[in-house]
Amino acid sequence: MEKLLIANRGEIALRVLRACKQLGIKTVAVHSTADANLKHVLMADETVCIGPAASAQSYLHIPAIISAAEVTDAEAIHPGYGFLSENADFADRVEESGFIFIGPKGDTIRMMGDKVQAIRAMKAAGVPTVPGSGGPLGDDAETNLRIAKEIGYPVIIKASGGGGGRGMRVVHTEGSLLKSIQLTKQEAGAAFNNPEVYMEKFLENPRHIEIQVLADGQGNAIHLGERDCSMQRRHQKVVEEAPAPGVTEEQRNRIGAICAKACVDINYRGAGTFEFLYENGEFYFIEMNTRLQVEHPVTEQVTGIDLVKAQIEIAMGRPLTIKQSDIKLTGHAIECRINAENPAKNFMPSPGKIERLHLPGGPGVRIDTHIYTGYTVPPHYDSMIAKVICSGADRDTAIARMRTALQEMAIKGIDSNIELQREIMSDQGFTEGGRNIHYLEHRLEHLV
Repeated sequence: MEKLLIANRGEIALRVLRACKQLGIKTVAVHSTADANLKHVLMADETVCIGPAASAQSYLHIPAIISAAEVTDAEAIHPGYGFLSENADFADRVEESGFIFIGPKGDTIRMMGDKVQAIRAMKAAGVPTVPGSGGPLGDDAETNLRIAKEIGYPVIIKASGGGGGRGMRVVHTEGSLLKSIQLTKQEAGAAFNNPEVYMEKFLENPRHIEIQVLADGQGNAIHLGERDCSMQRRHQKVVEEAPAPGVTEEQRNRIGAICAKACVDINYRGAGTFEFLYENGEFYFIEMNTRLQVEHPVTEQVTGIDLVKAQIEIAMGRPLTIKQSDIKLTGHAIECRINAENPAKNFMPSPGKIERLHLPGGPGVRIDTHIYTGYTVPPHYDSMIAKVICSGADRDTAIARMRTALQEMAIKGIDSNIELQREIMSDQGFTEGGRNIHYLEHRLEHLV
């Protein structure tokens, strides 16, 4: 491969560009009119403006991206995360147009994007799932009431096409079940153009633990251990770490082997993440992300594997050369997401010009960011502007390094959540480890 188009923006676009440089691959950066001064745009071999600031007319506009690849003679397209990264139609269009899509086949994305299909596929592959309806809910009230009673309250109604914490409703009593199903169906139809919903047992104190996998679509798959992403606000991850506190090597190897086998069973190609709820030592599959994750750096830090480079090599048709026995987890890594927002004002986004920026350094400190002094954060996109990743020989060392890094970090001109991240790193519950997905929500009123 000689040239790759990066169909994204921000820090992930810069991350892909860096991987391409290491592989000797030329890059094409597509950008909106609001993003002409992004760092990766300034560093790319070629650039193409694909539309105005609105995502629908630029980063989500498939014809514009395909055209940019055509006029620049790019051979492949990397979607990053977000935007079109899990759009099966986009993956199909890329390959139908003669380009390499850096990711799974469209059919795989389509299957795993439908939560009901995904759960069925995972059950067939032997992946443990949350007790549930086993398929979409029909309109028969008695049947739905019976299913809920068999599962046991509380239950959660989920949209088959949902994601990112949307399209879900918890039901605690039989009296509110039928109305909740109807409301969720209506919301799902409006939000995802798919009114199908299903039912699962609602786990009350779970952690969010995910397994990173690599598979080449040629019968080879490995797992790279787990990440704990339980520090969340409104179902959005705030802090991530690897490995997960309290998960034993035996547990890791067992669930990791199951995930790797499932990749072979569904002929998965690329990097992917199996997301689980984890409670009382048991894993329950909730979804698979068929793309690179925001939190991939913590896995890179503890395994030494460059996931973006691996993605590209797999897409080029190269079989995996890494064996499971080659994967050794060394030390501990933590990632804090830095957002342009004000936690004291209900996390209101804070776009604007960065007047002064100081990024931390030192042993075990990695910064993935696209911002710089003088850069203007636009109001049109996600508020994440940087990721601070700290690693060390053990969790305590990683936390200590993160505390120092966050103390050093300074962004002037806009608001950020740096102070909130500092508070989390000093919070006793977090430092003890193993907190559930509700912990941060409950603590927020005391942390800010």
